[in-house]
Amino acid sequence: MNAESVIFSIFLIFTGAALMAALALYARQSLLVAYIVLGWIAGPWGLGLVRDADLIEGIGHIGIIFLLYLLGLNLHPQKLVRLLREALTVTAASSLVFAMTGFAIAWSFGFRGTECVLIAAAVMFSSTILGLKLLPATALHHRHTGEVIISVLLLQDILAILILLLLETLGPAAPSLTAAVVHLGALPLLVLFAFVLENLLLVRLIRRFDAIGEYVFLTAIGWCLGISQLAHWLGLSYETGAFVAGVALASSPVATHIAESLRPLRDFFLIMFFFSMGAGLAIDALPGVLLPAVVLAAVVLILKPPVFRWLLVREGERRELAAEVGVRLGQGSEFALLIAALALHREVMGERAAYLVQVYTLLTFIASSYVIMWRYPTPIAVNARLRRD
Repeated sequence: MNAESVIFSIFLIFTGAALMAALALYARQSLLVAYIVLGWIAGPWGLGLVRDADLIEGIGHIGIIFLLYLLGLNLHPQKLVRLLREALTVTAASSLVFAMTGFAIAWSFGFRGTECVLIAAAVMFSSTILGLKLLPATALHHRHTGEVIISVLLLQDILAILILLLLETLGPAAPSLTAAVVHLGALPLLVLFAFVLENLLLVRLIRRFDAIGEYVFLTAIGWCLGISQLAHWLGLSYETGAFVAGVALASSPVATHIAESLRPLRDFFLIMFFFSMGAGLAIDALPGVLLPAVVLAAVVLILKPPVFRWLLVREGERRELAAEVGVRLGQGSEFALLIAALALHREVMGERAAYLVQVYTLLTFIASSYVIMWRYPTPIAVNARLRRD
């Protein structure tokens, strides 16, 4: 893609996003849905104004990397241990219920056994993007509701990363047993390296030059992308590296400042991510998966909120809080898309099954964002009374 095409694509995406966002706000609709609709209209399967969907998807991928980096930044290691202990039962039990549900639905529509297992794995997770994007930072993030949501999402993200690691060892091009063991052992090695380097070098540099905001900003980005690239070289995902980078830096006194300064950059790339979701919607393949995708999405949207509510109440949470957390976690996940894409690449999942996961995720994103924005406080709520930063 030449430079003019890149500039035109960026212009089209953000000018179109501004126009679609204005229409969505006037119509009291979700901004996230506006970005997805724009992607479908302007993408290869719509008007074809932006044809290189792979480029847009790659840029959107950076949004997920920054999101996981910010999630790690907000989790001090000591706090991380406490949150993991509190949310372990809820996450384990809910994941089992959702996985069994996804497997049963996929099996009933005739998918292969391996595909059913992978679809079941994709259904287990809720969206970190929607969970954090629609969570008011000042109102909830530092209170118990926000902590519960983040702790469950965190455990789900760790489980998703482990599944991605496992997928890297499967398929016709799977590595040898020795290589697979080395690959899985790369995660503790990466964690150890990140914490050692952060303590010996990074924190000293930040303390010395913390008065220069530009330097702290650049260092934070370089740290995130550097550990992400190292993770990739070790055979792990970029997302894994970003999360490890965030957790390693979370104990720094400037972690909160870094998290706030990176939010606009994260939002920039997340717009690309939602645009890429719409741009990747292949209309010609839709009839083959529409019915199972709608059934799967409907069951998940109906099932997830009461399951989370029941489990949280059993753990001693208030019913009102448990109900809100259940609704906020009641959708599919961007990790489902990553699992489907990697499984397709490793040839352990067919195109129809991978497209089912994509359509299911898209449908739950749209429906869940509407429900959350109409019922609970969010930074982009359609109801002015609920709009909180």
